[in-house]
Amino acid sequence: MYIGIINLIPMRSLFFTCLSLIVSFVNAQNNNYTTSNAHSHNDYEQQRPFYAAFETGFGSIEADIHLVNGKVLVAHDAKNIDDKKTIESLYLIPLSNIEKIKKPLQLLIDIKTDARSTLDSLISILIRYPKIIQNNNIKIVISGNRPDEREYTNYPSYIWFDGRLEKKYTTEQLSKIALLSDDYGRFTMWKKTWPMLNSDREKIVSAIENAHTLKKPVRLWGSPDFPSAWDEMIKLKVDYINTDKIEELASYLKKK
Repeated sequence: MYIGIINLIPMRSLFFTCLSLIVSFVNAQNNNYTTSNAHSHNDYEQQRPFYAAFETGFGSIEADIHLVNGKVLVAHDAKNIDDKKTIESLYLIPLSNIEKIKKPLQLLIDIKTDARSTLDSLISILIRYPKIIQNNNIKIVISGNRPDEREYTNYPSYIWFDGRLEKKYTTEQLSKIALLSDDYGRFTMWKKTWPMLNSDREKIVSAIENAHTLKKPVRLWGSPDFPSAWDEMIKLKVDYINTDKIEELASYLKKK
């Protein structure tokens, strides 16, 4: 009996050591987030549009565009439009000047004016930048006002679309969808509800699991923008963490 107890001690120790290693491995897998998982929301409002997010290693950068008198201009609202802030000057020229894009980069372009005419004008500009549209590491993703999803496959191979979590798509339509996004506020009683209610969390988890089943990454816009919220986004497995705080989120992720 004495010998049996002695032999049991190392076995119990071995069991708990193995269990600890498994838990650590799972946590490491769930927390394997880098700045590639960061999305620069309304990036053009930063002091250094494009460069601040790109140099920090962000995997996704957002620009809102308006078609005005034949020009594709970058601004959130019509009242903020500046003729000098074109999609080319702020994003396409800087991007084309990068000698080599070493990892995947998503340029999310949110159309604020008519979907078809604005997208057609954008494409007429993009074809001047073969270095961008022929680079497999760069995805041009159209959000905001988009054509009917039945038309997605009519667009060039370098044009992708931002889908919605609640919508159902055909296999053909999904082949042109780069990610699935939604408003954080759609899942909560109030857009900035924090901490998140368990009932709201369950709705978000279900939507994300469905998206991941389709092998599509997820973004939630309008989500709270501070460390405890970023922690929650990682636990929820949100693939692109939405932020207006480039340096703060970059520092947070690098510490992770």
